[in-house]
Amino acid sequence: MTISGARVVDAHVRVGECREAALPLHTLLATMDRLGIDAALISPPERCIAYHNAEGNALTTGAAAASGGRLYAYAVANPWRGTDALAELDRARSAGAVALAVDPVLQGFDLHDGLLDPLLRKACDWRWPVYVRTGTPPTALPLPLASLARRHPDVTFIMGRSGATDFWIDAIPALRYAPNLLADTSYAPWDTVLSGFGADPSVGPERVVFSTDAPYTVPEVELERILDWPLPAADRARVLGENLTRLLP
Repeated sequence: MTISGARVVDAHVRVGECREAALPLHTLLATMDRLGIDAALISPPERCIAYHNAEGNALTTGAAAASGGRLYAYAVANPWRGTDALAELDRARSAGAVALAVDPVLQGFDLHDGLLDPLLRKACDWRWPVYVRTGTPPTALPLPLASLARRHPDVTFIMGRSGATDFWIDAIPALRYAPNLLADTSYAPWDTVLSGFGADPSVGPERVVFSTDAPYTVPEVELERILDWPLPAADRARVLGENLTRLLP
């Protein structure tokens, strides 16, 4: 693989023991070394997103602190916990978290029921990007996420998986509707979904971020797809890392 000097930042990786896969930290770092991925944002296993938030945040912030700047921590907090969720975000931020990861399906809420709003106000105050996994009806879809993003125009949202796979068709309309919404590249074929992002004048490569979504994908394939996508070098560099780097401390 030839990356031509571009800084490569993976927008979403899930570390630890998940339900259907596992990604030990040493394996993640070895894969990053082998593929030339400079940095990655890490979230915790599903059970920590849904319930054991403090354990998950300790895992991600601890790994980030020990990584020499190669890993960045997502914080998680189930919004059903109310003020306890806000306190957990405070603790995670103090430990080094730099972004918020949200999964409406695992956490059991609707993007428009208002439950998430207090956490988003925190993210706005801290200038944190917010990753929201999409692709699972009825609560985790691109268009409802776009409506949420419109209600929080000062927060940058990452549309995790960009609706993959049945809801890719909604990704571009969602991006058009909410200018503070970014697409991620995981699972997306370059000759259909990604080329659509790049060609749409209201979207373009400046609103797309590279993601492997490991361990659910093969990182080599996810990276090769971006390298095979026929883009000018400057646009490829934006997708691979520049767009996301601007959102990080």
